[in-house]
Amino acid sequence: MSRLRFGAFLAPHHPIGEHPTLQYRSDLDLVEHLDRLGYDEFWCGEHHSTGWETIASPEMFLAAAGVRTQRIMLGTGVISLPYHHPFNVAQRIVQLDHMTGGRAIFGTGPGALPSDAHTLGIDPAVQRDRQDEALGVIRRLLAGGERFTHESDWFTLKDARLQLLPLQEKIPMVVASTISPSGMTLAGKHGTGVISIGSTSTEGLAALATQWSFAEESARKHGNTVNRRDWRVLLSWHIAETREQARREAGEGLMRWNNEYVFETLKRPGSKFFNSPDEAVDETAFVPGAASVIGTPDDLVKAIRALIPITGGFGTVIGFVHDWANRENTRRSWDLVARYVIPELNGMLDHYRESREFVIGNRGVFEQAGKAVLDKILAHEGATAALAVTKNSRLAMPGHHAPDLNRK
Repeated sequence: MSRLRFGAFLAPHHPIGEHPTLQYRSDLDLVEHLDRLGYDEFWCGEHHSTGWETIASPEMFLAAAGVRTQRIMLGTGVISLPYHHPFNVAQRIVQLDHMTGGRAIFGTGPGALPSDAHTLGIDPAVQRDRQDEALGVIRRLLAGGERFTHESDWFTLKDARLQLLPLQEKIPMVVASTISPSGMTLAGKHGTGVISIGSTSTEGLAALATQWSFAEESARKHGNTVNRRDWRVLLSWHIAETREQARREAGEGLMRWNNEYVFETLKRPGSKFFNSPDEAVDETAFVPGAASVIGTPDDLVKAIRALIPITGGFGTVIGFVHDWANRENTRRSWDLVARYVIPELNGMLDHYRESREFVIGNRGVFEQAGKAVLDKILAHEGATAALAVTKNSRLAMPGHHAPDLNRK
């Protein structure tokens, strides 16, 4: 079975109140921490309003993250293509790829916040069509072909060609998908990967069962292929040693995130106001079809394993970065996932367990080795004399095949 990759998605969603500069530094510290823990990918988005989502340029943030990290892939999650001239987007992603040593992932979307589109004077009805058009142009630019001209009602290219191509031979491209089929359909049309952002909701999880078929159908229509290994599914979690501890650490922050941002600011359809931290935890993580895990590493392992047959399989689990818990406990949550969830799901411990069971199951064979050692001891006069002292010593360090010194 192919190894399941793991990553993190920073929108970000930060409650208002902290010094903005220090918040940026904290986010960069988190990327560095995830890199040390061995996570495969880190994503951050582009937003310009709401007060809670504070990264306006994912390319700038990821360039800074690239200096601090060694191996983790860095994804724009996402660049809102209708907000930019496609030529400039292509040049920035190329530069990011070089500055990060070939670790950039190019993620795109139409723009998630209506308030951003309003500020820029963009009709929401045209955003998805503009993403489609821009992505086609950017793919052509990144391919490094002949110069070309493109006339549009919102941008113009004349004799366009990039003077520098990505460091990677083929830079990974990903389209954001929510509950609607548009993201999957666009991924199939352009033959890109997918990051399912809508899976952070219960409705989004339920829709995953049919979502991938939209990508496959669109790919066939346009003569492309899509690969489940390039499908990333977003989940929310807070992990601690016990469920009680996880509940205690995450409750207050989860309630604030839901009430102040999801319910009051975004007015997200179907959202509700929580009256207590316990209600917030129960309604978020302990209802049928819950899209979040607040509990132990074992709980998250169980949830991800249950999701695989529902979706038919995917390549990467992306954890949603939030401030439900304080920084110390949030870092601890990511640490527990790296230490226990990732190796369990990827079979890294299977051979350890098999080796232990083999030793236990073949005890008679290995006792023969201990008997051989004891025979050697008894055949030596000095060793026999020392045996009387050694066999009762609590300080003695037994060897791998040490005999039972109390047995004749």
